[in-house]
Amino acid sequence: MKTRIISTSLERVKEDAVVAGVFEGWKKLSGAAAEIDRAAGGIISAAGTDITGKLNQTCMLYPSQGLASKRVLVIGLGKEKDLTLDRVRAVAARAVKSAREAGLMSAALPLQLIPGAAFDPARRAAALCEGALLGLYTFRQYKTASDSGDDADFKQITICSGREHSALAAGAVKDAETVCTGVCLARDLVNHPGNTATPGYLAHTARTIAKQCGLSCSVLDESRMKKLGMGGLLAVAQGSHEPARFIVLEYAPPRAAHSAPVVLVGKAITFDSGGISIKPALNMEEMKTDMSGGAAVLGAMQACSRLKLPVRVVGLIPATENLPGGSALKPGDIVTSMAGKTIEIITTDAEGRLILADALHYAKRYKPQAVIDLATLTGACIIALGNDVSAVMGTSEELIGRLRSAAERTGEKIWPLPLFAEYDEQIKSDIADIKNVGGKGAGSITAGCFLKKFTGATPWAHLDIAGTAWAQQPKPYAPKGATGVGVRLLVELLRGWKPLKA
Repeated sequence: MKTRIISTSLERVKEDAVVAGVFEGWKKLSGAAAEIDRAAGGIISAAGTDITGKLNQTCMLYPSQGLASKRVLVIGLGKEKDLTLDRVRAVAARAVKSAREAGLMSAALPLQLIPGAAFDPARRAAALCEGALLGLYTFRQYKTASDSGDDADFKQITICSGREHSALAAGAVKDAETVCTGVCLARDLVNHPGNTATPGYLAHTARTIAKQCGLSCSVLDESRMKKLGMGGLLAVAQGSHEPARFIVLEYAPPRAAHSAPVVLVGKAITFDSGGISIKPALNMEEMKTDMSGGAAVLGAMQACSRLKLPVRVVGLIPATENLPGGSALKPGDIVTSMAGKTIEIITTDAEGRLILADALHYAKRYKPQAVIDLATLTGACIIALGNDVSAVMGTSEELIGRLRSAAERTGEKIWPLPLFAEYDEQIKSDIADIKNVGGKGAGSITAGCFLKKFTGATPWAHLDIAGTAWAQQPKPYAPKGATGVGVRLLVELLRGWKPLKA
């Protein structure tokens, strides 16, 4: 699909539909709606009470004069006081999906689709582009026949700007396309079934990204992991016939090639049966999503390189399956992590923290400015925060604050949980240094406390994306399935990166 930006007046835009928005309770048209109404002989005004402006209400109009486009799609923006940048994304997604559902193949989204001057032109353009591209995402690689109404042949999105804003808007749209490509990569990886997206497949994807984007890539096999003492990762992998892989990607722009990096760590359990502590059969097919953290890191690394961000970034992805084979890890076993700490296994279904422990320790060799890990780590996080908000914990309030600011700008909501010392008591083991679960209470927090023991003095933040990585129902600009959460958040964080205060 093609995305373009033009500065032509709306009456001359020739697409299958041009989109205009109206706020709820409107009395006088403004923005794109007013311009289109004047050019087309009052077509929107004449619709009157059919257009209420209620959020996401759509009305297709067919002008007989004044416009090069054959249709006008009017969309409700809701109450003006409730307008946010994320609503702009959602409205853009709803508009283009409505156009696709109507059998159209192109749509024009003017910057003044949202009347007024609530956001600067660059941010408006980026939000419209993100909403449209992410809203049109489909995953149909395993379909042998088209579903009714599922038309993947939408050909063009046109962002319309005034001449005075065209340069700013064009740059913003180009960057937004790059970020959306990273999000869609992550969505594709998570949507693939576990028999496709194996640890080896993720390693191959990483090598492909590295070749295309000028990254350095190395993939550690199991023999190399043994030499390094990655006992947590290898213990989880030992029940599977698929060999584990530890993926290392590095983006080093010339001006920051020798500076301390920001390290991104992504959990990649490509299928999680729970191991010997096997999960219930109901919905187990969704456990292909347990590599969403690793997918987000791959998508973010691709975007960082293509955006030429001025900060060195390292991506670490421990990848394995968690299956109950004859040689599988057992409850009661004790494993030794790369850090030398011994871990008592209470349940083999708390495996993500074992592979992250080795990755977090490995990250220390880079002497990083900061470490951020993403993981579909705990069901307890869903109990605490539901499916629309990720949890954040860590050792640096400044880093957490930056993540929260980036989350606000991207609409990827996060909320902090504490790591008080009292929680450490729950993961003390009688026979090892630490145990891998701390009981029913505060499950997300005790998982964070476990990870903290492998981070050292480096500023660190942990994002538990268990609830947000997969949508059970469609979201405004994400269909049912993988959301690609984390990619836009990480890119936004790194886009304006400055060293953390000592």
